[in-house]
Amino acid sequence: MRSEEGVGLGEYLADMQRRDLVSRIWEKDASVWREDPAQQVELAGRLGWLTVTEAMRREGEELEGFAEEVRQAGVRHVVLLGMGGSSLGGEVFRQSFGSRAGYPELLVLDSTVPAAVGWVTAQVDPVATLFLLSSKSGSTIETLSGYRHFRRVLEETESAAGGRAGEHFVAITDAGSPLEALARRDGFRRIFLNPPDVGGRYSVLSYFGLVPAALIGMDLKLLLERADRMREQCASVATQENPGAWLGASMGALARRGLDKLTLLISPAIASFGLWAEQLIAESTGKDGQGLVPVAGEPQIPPTPFDERGDIKGVLSKEELRGVYGPDRQFIFLRLEGDDNAGLDNRVQALEDAGQPMVYLRLQDRYDLGAEFFRWEFATAVAGALIGIDPFNEPDVQRSKDITNRALEAYRREGGLPLLVGEGTLPHLLSQAEPGDYFSAMAYIRQTPETDGLLYELRRRVLAHYPIATMVGYGPRYLHSTGQLHKGGPSTGLYLLLTADHPIDIPIPGQPYSFGVLVAAQAIGDMAALQSLGRRVVRIHLGTDPVAGLRRLVDELK
Repeated sequence: MRSEEGVGLGEYLADMQRRDLVSRIWEKDASVWREDPAQQVELAGRLGWLTVTEAMRREGEELEGFAEEVRQAGVRHVVLLGMGGSSLGGEVFRQSFGSRAGYPELLVLDSTVPAAVGWVTAQVDPVATLFLLSSKSGSTIETLSGYRHFRRVLEETESAAGGRAGEHFVAITDAGSPLEALARRDGFRRIFLNPPDVGGRYSVLSYFGLVPAALIGMDLKLLLERADRMREQCASVATQENPGAWLGASMGALARRGLDKLTLLISPAIASFGLWAEQLIAESTGKDGQGLVPVAGEPQIPPTPFDERGDIKGVLSKEELRGVYGPDRQFIFLRLEGDDNAGLDNRVQALEDAGQPMVYLRLQDRYDLGAEFFRWEFATAVAGALIGIDPFNEPDVQRSKDITNRALEAYRREGGLPLLVGEGTLPHLLSQAEPGDYFSAMAYIRQTPETDGLLYELRRRVLAHYPIATMVGYGPRYLHSTGQLHKGGPSTGLYLLLTADHPIDIPIPGQPYSFGVLVAAQAIGDMAALQSLGRRVVRIHLGTDPVAGLRRLVDELK
């Protein structure tokens, strides 16, 4: 990690030392973030992540025993049904580690798009599949809708008849939640009750992350050892030697200086860590009109602007780099030793040469992700204290949910959804861009390699034409991630909401609406919430072929 002199942190670190900030966090002193006694009581109940690895180490053998039981039972797939903090840790493990030989393949379904639900359904033999229902509140509509669907699939499968469908389900939730009651009623194979003082986005080192990690054959002992090693270092009172406090001071101090676009550069083998960090940072800091804007997976330098003929130019000069990446950026490079880092190393050096602030974090192997999970949780808590926000609540998330629920109620009564207004064009949206803004594409479509590539190209062209930070999210997943930032953070976003038709829809058993109706209602809720807050948002409908629609959109920016 660069020295504090490199990014001007000396005064902030000294102030943190004077305030005894690190010690107070470890004492679970909620006055670090809020002065109001009532708010402090609520905050104190959300700090279990500081010590959760102690409990999880005691459960390690049981989790590995459960994984062996599942493997011996012939389970070939594990499908994780969850949203946000309940699924993103599992997604990082899936992409970074894959499944050990002989262990089930993990699939993550964090979408209500019918094409996504149908794709996962087609990939698995339901009788040889274990479904993880992962929800802290136990009432997450996406998770419970997925359960209704796969329960029906199992019940319609002849070999799963006889009341044994429940054996294919596992619940991860808080004690006393609706999901716990459902799991007991329907005879789930296992119920893992998570510590209630661990919030969703801080829960990766609890059952929410460790159950899927165990099921794909990861070494939980090693993962937790790395996390605990970082935890011990973050308990150091000497702020300048504390890796989590140092990172948090860098994040918060630079944000207070106007460098609020936290741009992550990550080695390819662990690039999915950006999905998890994106949620942690956006949902923790994006509120009260301020916050850090996490930029993960952005096209990296050189972004190759276009010349007057629309062709791609070559490598950028320092002056051009400064023009593309404005004075609102801070960069963090997570470098995995032994990975294919040559291109990244060159790009990082070019950014440093151009004067951009850069922090280096080095991982010796993939299990160092355990350490990074804890480091980033601690750093985000510190950054929240410096910015002056409560990093553990999500005050604006409910707004979209409430509008979605009203839309679904309208569908129950009238058989149709309210109109989704706000159509416009991408050039018109981008014409409003000002220095310090950011662009976010929010796509309510199934994620595929093709859509990933087209959205990447869209971001690259936006970055080339308009030197602003870019983000992308798939709906409804991002509602449980960056959605809080979009609605509660600084009003610097330009939001492109993308919808599509669903020629093949899937019913949700027991509900009057289908997955297609549900995802449309969620898009309505998201759009209306942004509009009610005066955000700059445009909706573009991609029609029945989202890939073709995205291609047309990209072509508009030639």
